[in-house]
Amino acid sequence: MAAISLRNPGISPARKSDVDRRLSSVRNLNGSSQSFYESISLHQQQRARKSVSSLAVKSMKIVEQSQELALSPNGSIFPPQISLDAQRKTKIVCTIGPSSSSRDMIWKLAETGMNVARLNMSHGDHASHQKTIDLVKEYNAQFKEKVIAIMLDTKGPEVRSGDVPKPILLHEGQEFNFTIKRGVSTNDTVSVNYDGFIDDVEPGDILLVDGGMMSLAVKSKTENIVKCEVIDGGELKSRRHLNVRGKSATLPSITDKDWEDIKFGVDNQVDFYAVSFVKDAEVVHELKDYLKRCNADIHVIVKIESADSIVNLPSILSASDGAMVARGDLGAELPIEEVPLLQEDIIRRCQNLQKPVIVATNMLESMIDHPTPTRAEVSDIAIAVRQGADAIMLSGETAHGKFPLKAVKVMHTVALRTESSSKINTVPLARHSAYKSHMGQIFAFHASTIANTLSTPIIVFTRTGSMAVILSHFRPFSTIFAFTNEKRVKQRLILYHGVMPIHMEFSDDAEETFARALNILVDKNLVKEGQYVTLVQSGAQPIWRQESTHHIQVRMVQG
Repeated sequence: MAAISLRNPGISPARKSDVDRRLSSVRNLNGSSQSFYESISLHQQQRARKSVSSLAVKSMKIVEQSQELALSPNGSIFPPQISLDAQRKTKIVCTIGPSSSSRDMIWKLAETGMNVARLNMSHGDHASHQKTIDLVKEYNAQFKEKVIAIMLDTKGPEVRSGDVPKPILLHEGQEFNFTIKRGVSTNDTVSVNYDGFIDDVEPGDILLVDGGMMSLAVKSKTENIVKCEVIDGGELKSRRHLNVRGKSATLPSITDKDWEDIKFGVDNQVDFYAVSFVKDAEVVHELKDYLKRCNADIHVIVKIESADSIVNLPSILSASDGAMVARGDLGAELPIEEVPLLQEDIIRRCQNLQKPVIVATNMLESMIDHPTPTRAEVSDIAIAVRQGADAIMLSGETAHGKFPLKAVKVMHTVALRTESSSKINTVPLARHSAYKSHMGQIFAFHASTIANTLSTPIIVFTRTGSMAVILSHFRPFSTIFAFTNEKRVKQRLILYHGVMPIHMEFSDDAEETFARALNILVDKNLVKEGQYVTLVQSGAQPIWRQESTHHIQVRMVQG
């Protein structure tokens, strides 16, 4: 069953005039009021596609306001004001560590803009991560309209140098060795933690230390030692990450330690796994099979950070629930000039698959030690937002940095400002020709078009989250308020662009459910009385009827 209606009870003369003007502009696009309704029907898809470009441009107030910078009387350019009640659509992932693991800091991070708390299993132990999980769940229990998701990031098959009593200073041209013997630390030789290191490198390879902070050329190797010459020197500290340019270690993507951490995540019902150094789709299938056996509802985010992952990118993304562009190791294993192009490509691929994508690493690196970012870092955030990333991530900035709250505030402000001035491209329906029989795709597209045309927020009712995800894919200008009666779905939806999930039990009576949802939004000052909203009911799981149904309405919020 499909239904669309415009409800207009008791409109004030001023609001009626404004809405009539907007509806009139829509009618004029197709010639009559009837043609507007027809453009939404399933029998008029061709006509809708022809008119959608004008629907998406002529009547988008936000675009009209944002595409031109205002000029002052003296001719200088100044930016438009950002609304104080504007909702940021690009989400923020914060890594929790010594600088941010207290109850007070987690609360402050959440109120400043954190949407997802990341547990980096390369550091800390289960006891410290358990504390963070408990605090996040305590925070979530206090709010219907606020939520922090938990992402467990596996350590993966990292190759690292051994412990050194004090930093070793490496000079250009110096000979330096790595050995697979444990416990070695001299001025010219240190251990590595991986016995296969000898087999993975060959003379002529370039070895990068700590993400490229230092580099060495492999000259020769013996049974136990890799002999190198320092190209770019620096201080070698304990347990530094080692990469070979253009190669991935032959270690398994999920190590024994990772499986222990994954079980820890299952026991604590985390929301996402970020799996490090995924080389192929089989790794994802293996993990999902394990989660299915455990009856665990946890989504798998693949970290794209190795040379092998790029070769197998299409199958890896198809198998996953989302991706993270982990630019640190990606730029170590591949030429750094390829990283921006790969970032854009991965974001585009995830958008086409309707899967969330996170841009990570070095976004505000300077703010680990300084209270303000570099201008290049600000531009980096803005580029990720403009490219359409669902989320952007902070690592050391919030884990062990000196200014974790300032870092989150900068990221929030830059993302919000960029969103307010960006021309957001509505995804054309023609791109989904394969889904012509999929009513959810069609209705999400038209719900977004209606909301954009009338400048209304979208309210969606969903049990599985699927309709909210599809709506997010079409990138409507306004916030998507996703009401769900499943807490797990609420927590997972917070990662998606533009979605604000809210937990609410559904009534068997549709009108009662609509009214309760609107009351919650009004009480939380998320919408105002007299404002118009677009209501969408998901059809994947029937809510008020026995059969599947999709339903779109435009209503005015009543007091």
